[in-house]
Amino acid sequence: MNDIRIAVADGVMTITLDRPAKKNAITDAMYGAMAAAFRQAAGDAAIRAVLIEGEGPDFCAGNDIGMFAASAQGDFDLAASNTDPFLTALSTCPKPLVAAVTGRAIGIGTTMLLHCDLVYVADDAQLATPFIDLGLVPEAASARLMPARIGHVRAFGLFALGDRISGAEAVALGIANRALPAAEVRAAASEAARILAGKPASALAATKALMRDDMAIAAALAADRDAFLAQLTTHEAAAAFAAFAARKTGTP
Repeated sequence: MNDIRIAVADGVMTITLDRPAKKNAITDAMYGAMAAAFRQAAGDAAIRAVLIEGEGPDFCAGNDIGMFAASAQGDFDLAASNTDPFLTALSTCPKPLVAAVTGRAIGIGTTMLLHCDLVYVADDAQLATPFIDLGLVPEAASARLMPARIGHVRAFGLFALGDRISGAEAVALGIANRALPAAEVRAAASEAARILAGKPASALAATKALMRDDMAIAAALAADRDAFLAQLTTHEAAAAFAAFAARKTGTP
């Protein structure tokens, strides 16, 4: 599809979010395309690493807010969307995942990084997880994975206060490997993916499996999903989406 580009070369699948006019906010169709790409990578021995990047200055501004608003209004069934297949395919992909992050990484743009094995960020990238401000809860198992990665108080600050962190701060916290000038991020991530593609594949897959608790992650994904869907039905979420829409249209 047009908003997701998939390319395979030298053992590396590159998944590019290609909706720069919307800061690469992810639509349902984009979730479906990425889920299919991760499943393809998982089942193809010729694909030995996966690189995730965004077209333009931003990595990903999060979920397309229209999906949430339509779901809250009863016009779209989020439970039957491509979100769950995407999160399942992302979190269970046995191939190493490398992310190249520049500009904004908001919501899922940040939480998906917790499932990546190597993350390269721009020094001035901005990472944020403003779920609570939308009357929602964190997704992608991040309510479990983020505190495990950076500690409870820092994670709560990101979720509850809406703290934003820079790429350099993401490295200091252990969310990313290296912070670089924005112009160098994609090349560094691409080189890392190329190096991984040249490693013994079975040893790499076995090491990744040993480092992750798949059952715990699956349980956390299910818990997040149930809580997220429940929050979508609240007056808080409806009010937050209405306020967001008003800001977008300039309605007083």
